[in-house]
Amino acid sequence: MSRAALMRRDLGWTLAALLLILMWEWSGLDLPALRLWGDASGFAWREAWLTSRLLHEGGRMLAWAILALMVLDAWRLWLDGPSRSERVQAIVASLLAVLLVPSIKRVSSTSCPWDLAEFGGVARYVPHWQFGVLDGGAGHCFPSGHAAAGFAFFSLYLLWRGHRPGLARALLVGVLLMGLLFGWAQMARGAHYPSHSLWSALLCWVLVWLVQRQPWAQRQRSAIAQQSAQARP
Repeated sequence: MSRAALMRRDLGWTLAALLLILMWEWSGLDLPALRLWGDASGFAWREAWLTSRLLHEGGRMLAWAILALMVLDAWRLWLDGPSRSERVQAIVASLLAVLLVPSIKRVSSTSCPWDLAEFGGVARYVPHWQFGVLDGGAGHCFPSGHAAAGFAFFSLYLLWRGHRPGLARALLVGVLLMGLLFGWAQMARGAHYPSHSLWSALLCWVLVWLVQRQPWAQRQRSAIAQQSAQARP
């Protein structure tokens, strides 16, 4: 597939994902979804071993472990395929995605579901897209930083799809499952609405896609090829 065709396909999937997220927003199902997991006494799964220890704390450790493996792979080049500069570019993309979501959370006025009066807190429900409307809670809860710890690795799919398509598809499925599982855990704990995780997924995808479309790695490969050609007798 040509580069232009691949870009059109990526843009098409991105717009489709955006449309689905907007449909979810318009459905108003964020709060009803949280009512499946919480009530006036709070969220029973907030401190449960599965959601709090395994999927939250353990998930954070897993994300750092994956990033460490990416660094080692860029150093050792375990599998034939992308150049070292492409692998470094993927690492940069993942790091930026991990940093992007917490940066947005810092300026968000949206409180976590467990802060709502309905679930034992003090805040009132205000959709996160109603900018400037305070809900009376602590805020700083949109989008989902923990889900982003999974979705940030969309970079692995983009890294490998031109070299090992089968591996790339498997990585894409793994990243989606990890991000959605992390998102579910945070919803069950009362830490985030479903839309928070969906927006994290879209933001991570767009950011890593933009970073990995930059021609840094391509220029590096061209420079190496030119040096090799000049070195030949």
